[in-house]
Amino acid sequence: MSRPTESIHGQWASRWTFILAATGSAVGLGNIWKFPYIAGENGGGAFVLVYLLCIAVIGLPLMMAEIMIGRRGRQNPVNTLRTLAKEENKSSSWAAAGWIAIVAGFIILSYYSVIAGQAMAYVFRSFANVFEGVTAEGAHHIYLSLTHDPERLLAWHTVFMVLTMVVVARGVKSGIEKFVKFVMPALFAILLLLVGYAANTGVYFSEGVHFLFTPDFSKLTTNSVLVAMGHAFFTLSLAMGAIMVYGAYLSKNTSIFKVSMWIAIADTTVALLAGLAIFPLVFANELTPSMGPGLIFETLPIAFGHMAGGALFGGLFFLLLVFAAWSSAISIIEPLISWLVENKKISRRRASVTAGFGIWLLGLLTVFSFNIGENWLLFGKTMFELLDYITANIMLPLGGLLTAIFAGWIMSKNNSTDELGIRVPLFNSLWRILIRYITPLGIIIVFLSVIGILG
Repeated sequence: MSRPTESIHGQWASRWTFILAATGSAVGLGNIWKFPYIAGENGGGAFVLVYLLCIAVIGLPLMMAEIMIGRRGRQNPVNTLRTLAKEENKSSSWAAAGWIAIVAGFIILSYYSVIAGQAMAYVFRSFANVFEGVTAEGAHHIYLSLTHDPERLLAWHTVFMVLTMVVVARGVKSGIEKFVKFVMPALFAILLLLVGYAANTGVYFSEGVHFLFTPDFSKLTTNSVLVAMGHAFFTLSLAMGAIMVYGAYLSKNTSIFKVSMWIAIADTTVALLAGLAIFPLVFANELTPSMGPGLIFETLPIAFGHMAGGALFGGLFFLLLVFAAWSSAISIIEPLISWLVENKKISRRRASVTAGFGIWLLGLLTVFSFNIGENWLLFGKTMFELLDYITANIMLPLGGLLTAIFAGWIMSKNNSTDELGIRVPLFNSLWRILIRYITPLGIIIVFLSVIGILG
C-alpha cells in the first residue's frame, strides 16, 4: 500500500491553526473542573510540579508520536497504522490500534455529548438569572429537574450533536479550521474575563491562588503521583485518534516538537486559569470544592446566584464549558469521519450524518442512565458509568500503549527521525528513550492505578 504525501481532507493553513485545533481537542470539561480540584487536594504547587514532570515524560512524547504517525501516514488512524506497518515490513494487524482509538472516541462522545448538553442548558438558565439567591437544595433541584427529564436531556444531547456534525461536515478548511479560529480565542477571552471577575473577590482570590499554587509536600503521596500521571495521560486528548488524524493535516515543514510543546503549555494554562476563576467564587460563598459534575452544576450556581453580576458571569462560564466541549467533540468524531470518507467512498456530509447519528443513538444509554434507566445496572454500574469505565480505564490506556510501542519499536529510527525533524541529536535520542521505555511504563502504571491494583 503506497503512502500518500498529503491528506485528501486538506491541510491546516498554518502551524498556529493546528495548535488551536489540537489545543481545542485537549481542552475539555475535565480541564475546567478536574485539574484545579486535584491540584489543590494533592499539594497545590507541589502537585503541579509533579504533573508537569509527568507531562514531559508521558504526555509530550506520546503526543509527538501521535502527530508523527498521523503526518507520515496522512490518512485515518486505521489506514495510517496499516500503511506504516507495511512500510516497516510488519503485520498489518497494527491497524487494530487505530480501531481501538476510533471506537473509544465513538463511545466517549456518546456520553460526553450528554454532559455538554447539560452545560448548554445551564447557559440559558444562568443568563435568565434562574440561580439568583439559590440555596444548595434549590441548586440540586434545578439539576435534577434537567437530568430526571429524559425528553429535555435528549433534546440538549441532540442539539449538541447537530452542532458538532455541522462543523465537521464542512471539512477541514471550511469547517474545523474556521471554527477553531473563532472559538478558541473566544474561549481564552472568556476565561481571562472570568479570572478578572474572580480577582475582584480580594482575599478569596488570594485563597484560591494559595489553594492551587502553594506547595504542600505533606499532601504529596504516592497516590498523588499516580493521579498526576493519569491526568497527564488523559488531559491531552491522546489515544482517541484525534491528535493522530489532526497530525495528518499538518504540513511537512512544521516542527512536531514545537507544536507539541505549545499544545501542552496551552492545555495546562487553561486548567490553571480555570482554577483561578472557579475557586475564589467557591471560597467567597463558603462552599466546599467538590469533584465532577457536582462542582459544575450544583456548587457553582450557588456562587453565581449570590454575587453581583452572577447571571452574566455564570452564563459566560457555562458558555466556556460549551466551547471547550464543542472543540473536543469535533476532534473526537474526526477520525471516524475520515475513515468513512476514505474507506466507504462517501461524501463528508453523509459521513458526518452517519457517524453523528450512530453516536447520538448510543448516547441514549447515557441519557436514560440519569432517569428512567438509572436502575439498569451491569456489573454494578449504570450504562453511563460502564461506558466511562471501559473507555477511560481500558481502551485509552491500551490504545496509548500500542501507539507508544508502534512509534518506538515498530517504526524505524530513520523514519521517525525523518518525520519528527528534531535537529538536535540529543533531543531525538531522548525522545526515543522516553517513547520506548519511560512512556510505556508510565501508561502501564496509569492502567494499574485506574483499575485499582496500584494506589
